[in-house]
Amino acid sequence: MRRLVLPVLLGLAAYYALFGGEYSLFELREARKEGLLQQRELEALRLEVDSLRAWVDSLQSDSATLERLARERFGMVREGEILYRLAEPRATGSDTLP
Repeated sequence: MRRLVLPVLLGLAAYYALFGGEYSLFELREARKEGLLQQRELEALRLEVDSLRAWVDSLQSDSATLERLARERFGMVREGEILYRLAEPRATGSDTLP
């Protein structure tokens, strides 16, 4: 009987270490995987922040970029220029043929 107690206790301890408790091997593996995913997401966000900072810097220091933005987004023109806007015609009920 004494010979069985120690192996059974060691077996239970090994089982608990692998499958039981808060810090089982499976829980640790999932935590590591989650940590890697969060590191990748953090790196992607850092790249996005760097890109946005570069955009802000170019808007603050480069007048050509600022002019291009004003022309593209707001339709601004220089004095003496004429702006032509092309648009698709809207379909109305009277325009359609039976």
